[in-house]
Amino acid sequence: MTLIVKPDRRAPTAVHMLWVRVGSMDEVDGSSGVAHVLEHMMFKGTPSVPAGQFSRRVAALGGRENAFTSHDYTSYYQQIPVARLEDVMRLEADRFANNQWSDDEFRRELEVVKEERRMRTEDDPIALLHEALNATAFVASPYRRPIIGWMSDLDALSPDDARDFYRRWYVPASAAVVVAGDVDVDQVRALAEKYYGVLPAQSVPTRKPRTEPVQAGIKRLVFKAPAEQAKVTLAFKVPSLQWAIGSSDDVDALALTVLAAVLDGYQGARLERALTQGPDRVADGVGADNGLWGRGPQLFMLVGVPIAGKSADEVERALRAQVQRIANDGVTEAELARVKTQWVASEVFKRDSLFNQARELGSQWAQGWSVDAGDRLIERLRAVTAVQVQSVAKRYFGDDQLTVAQLQPQPVDSTRKPRTTNAPIRH
Repeated sequence: MTLIVKPDRRAPTAVHMLWVRVGSMDEVDGSSGVAHVLEHMMFKGTPSVPAGQFSRRVAALGGRENAFTSHDYTSYYQQIPVARLEDVMRLEADRFANNQWSDDEFRRELEVVKEERRMRTEDDPIALLHEALNATAFVASPYRRPIIGWMSDLDALSPDDARDFYRRWYVPASAAVVVAGDVDVDQVRALAEKYYGVLPAQSVPTRKPRTEPVQAGIKRLVFKAPAEQAKVTLAFKVPSLQWAIGSSDDVDALALTVLAAVLDGYQGARLERALTQGPDRVADGVGADNGLWGRGPQLFMLVGVPIAGKSADEVERALRAQVQRIANDGVTEAELARVKTQWVASEVFKRDSLFNQARELGSQWAQGWSVDAGDRLIERLRAVTAVQVQSVAKRYFGDDQLTVAQLQPQPVDSTRKPRTTNAPIRH
């Protein structure tokens, strides 16, 4: 098990996080959603902490806690007065090693997760569009499956599916403890040895490669759902940041991140000026985002919401035209300096939060990066040139790596009441 400690003495508080390098991408077809369901079940007790008591005990310590699941990892955290750090380490180590629950408890919580899916995905046309986009864009990559799982898989999920996933992946060698706050490194290490160091070692299961095949032509998806406005999303397959020395993919991933910022990184950026302003505007809203890192393949996204009287096809052409303009003419040094300054400032300001410090360290550990990756990333982004931004604009935005998803609005049922629930939803 890895231990990462970041002292920050500005306040007598601490953030304790447990990261497990397992997420929805480690599931298999037929059991999608099991990583997220297991996250819920980790709050359901151990032999020494009855179901429901974990959260109550953290609250009694003056802290707050939660958890989240992604494609790449699962994380649990507590924010507490630093004097209570040992208490939460004891609680977290206990449930990491000794989580247990009854079949009935699992079935009740599974209904909570299914309701979460209904509220956050099935009642949201944009969420449904993006779910369908991922399922279309990816063929072999497990990123094609939603983190929360397909409803048919949730319907069929058994208590033993979750228990088997827990036994396979929740092992010390697949986990990291991250502590940030008003702490002493040696004292935290001693506590970690006391509570985590005694856990029995176990090998991490071998992961088989699931390499995404090269796309050989544009993919198009029209998705019909009740909605007020249409939307179009363009997803281009792009390389992710791997920290390989001298890797051209790494240089391109960084340049693509800067390109996204030039297009949509500040108020009045290129997409907003060209598509949403003036007499020739075609969109009510636009956006650009680059998936910089992840254990699986990444996408560069361009999105637009057509104004009344304009079609999704017109917005698609306008979005692509802005990238082509950069491919032809490049970007100015003033644009480059502005987006770099804003990006670096946002990364630095995030570190004012203990939680963000711990989250950054944990997510970078999950990618297999070193603890100084955040500082190195800022240095490397500062070094991106206008020539590199123009180069990626030329090379990654053709049809062969593109998936286009259009939301086609259907009549909205005005008589339908909004879904409500009293069930606790985590995250």
